[in-house]
Amino acid sequence: MSEILTSSLTKFTFSGHDTFHCRQLWLKKGYDFVKAGYKFTDSESVVLLGVGKNMVSAIYFWMKAFGLVDKNGNTTEIANYIFSPEGKDPYLEDEATLWLLHYHLIDQGLASIYGLVFNDLRKEKVEFTKDNFLLFVERKASEIGFTQFNKKTAATDFDVLIKMYIRTTGQVKDKEDTFSGLLTDLNLIQEEKKANSLYSIPNEDRNSLPEEIVLYTILNDDNFQNSISLNTLFQDKNQAGSVFAITKNALMEKLESLADNSEYRKYGITLSDHAGVKELQFTSKPDKFDVLNNYYGK
Repeated sequence: MSEILTSSLTKFTFSGHDTFHCRQLWLKKGYDFVKAGYKFTDSESVVLLGVGKNMVSAIYFWMKAFGLVDKNGNTTEIANYIFSPEGKDPYLEDEATLWLLHYHLIDQGLASIYGLVFNDLRKEKVEFTKDNFLLFVERKASEIGFTQFNKKTAATDFDVLIKMYIRTTGQVKDKEDTFSGLLTDLNLIQEEKKANSLYSIPNEDRNSLPEEIVLYTILNDDNFQNSISLNTLFQDKNQAGSVFAITKNALMEKLESLADNSEYRKYGITLSDHAGVKELQFTSKPDKFDVLNNYYGK
């Protein structure tokens, strides 16, 4: 079950994963299950998926959290793009796909902890503990008028988030490990002090993050028209700077590379600088999936 904190302004959703972080093969397994016409509530789902009952619920939760199924349980456009038999990366062998999934996990907003940590908490505290997170979310809950905050539920979500992004010592030794979190290869969350369980999400250059994934996130946002500023991209909610924890200089370099890319000249993509305000501008917007095709076609 999920616990939802809600108000007229916003809502936070915690739990729903039955304490299981998303494993390496779960999304492909869940995708194939849905495309075969089955439902996660079917009595035979445990046998068909080859996992326990609670794991069936967890797989369904993560399919929704990553935006791979819609509210009716049907696969989404991004799910088909990645996981179909003709999909670009059904077994998640390309790190770019992990960046893409990480973005959708935050942008989807179903599992609120990911947006809260990447958009907000890490900007308040360079280093943080579980207790820091709990105090932070309790404050946010109070701000939206929710007084019955369940600290235990939020604490469980934090444990799952850490497992999603950080490998344990045992998992590091086991190169064939299939139980480590889906997004550990991104190295987004650093464990600063094991004894104190101190973590950080520092801004880094993110050399493994393709410029096309950055452009995809821009095009996936309907809130801007034909231009977006570097400052907005760097600091706003669900934008590249917040989601990918990338330095401003590195983000600027990726925008410059996009503007110089011959694939996008027909869209009039340019990087302007007026009175020190840098903007990525479009004469016309490319289709976001065409942008991904440019990357996966390389």
